[in-house]
Parts: sequence; C-alpha cells; structure tokens
Amino acid sequence: MRQYRIAIIGGGPGGLTLARLLHLGGLSATVFERDAHAGDRPQGGTLDLHADTGQRALRLAGLEREFLAAARYDDQGMRLYDSNGALLFGDDSSDGDRPEVDRTELRRMLIDSLPPAMIRWGTRVDRIEPAGDGYDVVTGGARGSFDLVVGADGAWSKVRPLLSGARPAYEGVTFVELGFDDVDRRHPAIAALAGRGKMFALGDNRGLILQRNGHAHIRGYFALRSDEPWAAALEDAAPEAIRERMLGYLKGWAPILTDAIRLADTIIGVRPLYALPVGHRWAHRPGLTLIGDAAHLMSPFGGEGVNLAMSDAADLAAALIQGDDAAVARFEEAMAARAEPAARGAMEGLRHAISPHGPQAVLTHFMEVMAGA
Repeated sequence: MRQYRIAIIGGGPGGLTLARLLHLGGLSATVFERDAHAGDRPQGGTLDLHADTGQRALRLAGLEREFLAAARYDDQGMRLYDSNGALLFGDDSSDGDRPEVDRTELRRMLIDSLPPAMIRWGTRVDRIEPAGDGYDVVTGGARGSFDLVVGADGAWSKVRPLLSGARPAYEGVTFVELGFDDVDRRHPAIAALAGRGKMFALGDNRGLILQRNGHAHIRGYFALRSDEPWAAALEDAAPEAIRERMLGYLKGWAPILTDAIRLADTIIGVRPLYALPVGHRWAHRPGLTLIGDAAHLMSPFGGEGVNLAMSDAADLAAALIQGDDAAVARFEEAMAARAEPAARGAMEGLRHAISPHGPQAVLTHFMEVMAGA
C-alpha cells in the first residue's frame, strides 16, 4: 500500500469522515481547521442523515453506535402552512429512516474518533502551491509538503481554483437565521407550530422555516427572494434592525407566523444562498481533489449536502486505500455523476419553495412523496 502524505483542508463532516476512514485504513492524514477548537463557534442546525449516504459513511467509520445514541428518530415530521397560517400538510410520523442529528453532535463524534494530533486547530490555509510531485500547504509562516491535498473546505474553497474556474453564484434567495432556546417551556406556541421536525410557511417569494434541534432548541430561517445588494446590506445591520426588516416583509401574514420572528431569542446571521453550476466537473489533476461543498455546493432545499459530503469521503477513502491515482480519477467522475441530479433537485426545490406562487408546488411534491411511500 502506498503511503500518501495527505492534507485535508477543512474539518467539517466531510473532511472529518475522510480522516476517520483513512485512519482506519492505515493511512495518515493531517486536517487543517481554522477553528481554534471544537467549540469555537456554533456549527449550525440539525441534519437528516440518509441511510445509503450519510449513515452508510458512519457505519464504515465504525461510528454507528455513537450515531444511534445521538440520532433523533422522533424529529422526522414535516408540516406545510400558507401565509394565513392554514395547515396544508402535516406528517408527524417517526417511522422514516432519515433521523435528525445536531451538526455539533455529529462533528463531536467524528473528532473524538481521531487521534488528537491529526487535526491542526486554529490553522488558516493561505494558499496551496505546486511543489515537486505534490503540493505545499502554506499557513502563515509555515509550509508543509503533501502528495495529495483534499479540498473539504466548503463554498469558498482554497483548493478548487487549482482545479476549476467555477465560482459559486448567488441563487437569488437570502436566509436570516433565528434561534429559540428552551422552546417547549418558553415558546410553547412556536414549538407547537413546528411540531416534531420541521415546518415551512410559504408565500409571495417569502418563506418561514422552523426546525427542531436537540436540547429543546429550534432553529428558524426567514427566506426572501431578493437581489444580492439587499442581502449584502442586511449582513451589516444590527439584529433588531434585521428583525424589523423581516417583520415588514411579512406584513399581512398570520400572527402565529410573524410571532416566530418577533419572539426569536437570537438573530444568528444572514445567509445568502450560493451554488456551483449543476454538473460541475474538472479535469483530473494528480495531487488534488475536492469533496462536499467544495466540489458540488448546492442549496439546502434537497437535504443532500452533508450526506453527499460524507459519501464522497467514504468513496475517496476507498480509492486512496487502493493506492492508485486512477482510482481517484474514477472517484471524481462517480462523485460528479451522483451529485448532478441532487444539485438539479436542490435548485428546483428552491425555485418552487421561494416563489411568487406560494406553497402549491411544494404541497404537490409532498403529496406525491406520500403517495409513493
């Protein structure tokens, strides 16, 4: 077996899953992560892991027991409302196989499975440069040489420009992220609105999404179809000014829905949505590759992002353990082929959900899914 010197840029679920699988396969790798430590910043909301992608990767990583201990099968419900607060669709069942797990919990179990020295915390990658038969990773005043550099570093990857000229494009929708703590006790009406899982209220190029997380927390998202300058201006506004702006955009919506904006404990941040071109590919180049959002960034309206990233990690690990650069090239083509329909579905999902036509297209989709179940 060839002993690669492998650099993984980014310590999210994809990069950490790859590190874990390489470790199990007897290959060493170094994970470069800009966070100072695992609890340095909030990691985002809850994730639903799919059986044949995210869950499969965790089984291969020997972490199924840890996952089942953290998975929330009771939080798989789905609700859809119109802007008047009328419930159009409700399914609170918990018998599906896409359980929720908090992103923080998923990251923690992956970190705990690795040798501590495998992750270089507090290390921001400045650039990657060709060096002999491999590449140097430059971080501040330090430089390390590697045979393979894997870009698991998300939307604005430092590795991608070495392989592709593609850049993420704004998708015309901006999220404002909200948080509710101790929600069942402090905000029972909001908890009831969300139910056991997530809810969507949609209408006139706007949306409100509430998603139950662990530890009695709900993460909320106000969505607005808008041009990019509006999104950029909002990023620098004070939280209460953002709240008032959101309430203005929801004028005429039912009070139970606008209360989700009015009562939110925190305005977490403004998130313009970006995506890479559907079907993004690049010419294989030995010594470099991409996984996850660095390779196929898409909107969250398909629920595929983290699942694809972890599946990418599992398949790339298998190719590297095989020890053949041709296997990495085959992995890249298979990854792109798998991601393309998911990216197209995410693009269509966003277009139908945050639209001038309200919730009808989403309701039709939910009913079709139920009929085919």
